[in-house]
Amino acid sequence: MSRPQQALLASPEDTEAQFYEALQRGDIEKLMSLWSDDDEIICVHPGGPRLVGMAASRAAFEAMFANGTINAQPDKVRRVQTLTTAVHSVLEKIELATADGLRAAYVVATNVYVKTPHGWRMVCHHASPGTAREAQDLSDAPSTLH
Repeated sequence: MSRPQQALLASPEDTEAQFYEALQRGDIEKLMSLWSDDDEIICVHPGGPRLVGMAASRAAFEAMFANGTINAQPDKVRRVQTLTTAVHSVLEKIELATADGLRAAYVVATNVYVKTPHGWRMVCHHASPGTAREAQDLSDAPSTLH
């Protein structure tokens, strides 16, 4: 599925920052523009199935945005990078509005980026439910690790 390309994304960190910004704004067009044009992109949401391809990933994010924006803040980022590939292990803090007020949930995510002629693009986002241990880790460590 081809789409108009946005401005060159200079680094995986650039792409990741825009990904979380798009989640927070509920901007599906921006969010999907950050993915590679590869037919084999992969997206797994916590507790969900493996979604392969742009159409399946887009449908899942559209369904999520139908319930509102996603206030996900990346934290405790660990990075491994080569000239053309980057893997980021991220602890996401997600604020959820409940009947009892705002609650925090934690998600462990792996984001994979590849360098393309259009800059760095996401090829995989795999997220799993976090545990109480991740919540404790957030309070014990600096916000970004390299």
